[in-house]
Amino acid sequence: MTQLAPLFAVPAAPVIPVLGENNGFPVHRIFCVGRNYAAHAAEMGNAVDRTAPFYFNKPPTGLLLNGSTMPYPPGTSDCHHEIELVIAIGAPAFRIAEDEAESIVYGYATGLDMTRRDLQQIAKDQGRPWDMAKSFEDSAIIGAITKAADFRPESQRISLTVNGETKQVGHLSDLIWSVPEMISHLSRYYHLTAGDLIYTGTPSGVGPVVPGDHLVGEVEGLVTLELTIGPAE
Repeated sequence: MTQLAPLFAVPAAPVIPVLGENNGFPVHRIFCVGRNYAAHAAEMGNAVDRTAPFYFNKPPTGLLLNGSTMPYPPGTSDCHHEIELVIAIGAPAFRIAEDEAESIVYGYATGLDMTRRDLQQIAKDQGRPWDMAKSFEDSAIIGAITKAADFRPESQRISLTVNGETKQVGHLSDLIWSVPEMISHLSRYYHLTAGDLIYTGTPSGVGPVVPGDHLVGEVEGLVTLELTIGPAE
């Protein structure tokens, strides 16, 4: 079959900087783990489910790099911050065992999962998917990636400040599902590949942002993440 030339160019996901590298990390897909901290599940009014992790997706073109200004998103009056550890996958894997799962990790980064909370609540109330609440432009913020050889998730502090005031604090040891468990479980349903990202969930303290806010997210040992909320478009 003759290979067709594209009729037009489409937006591409940004390439993520990597510490110590001149080239960046290209993004294939973004997976997000829901309710992976017990305290956050509780603040959202949900029971902790330890039977299996669950996921939602964000568009790769929705990535925004460190230091950016995010326009306040359309269609919402209640956009929330959620600070997260992000896993960057660097090799293919399908049905990988937990004790081998970390072998495919390229590195880790600090990320923000921005959420249109009012739209999420409407979706929950109507028993509908969360896509409109989670998958929108500029909804996945990420800092530079630190290679796996230089960082291992254990009990590091994860936190977020808004305009200098601490809003979220937790530790990676609070994760319900560990990094190996998440990777192994997800690989039962997808052929994971280099370029995939996994946002691993947020600790308690999520809350609204407004135009003019300056957010600083930190995972101890990783690059600090900064984001400014701009006016609505």
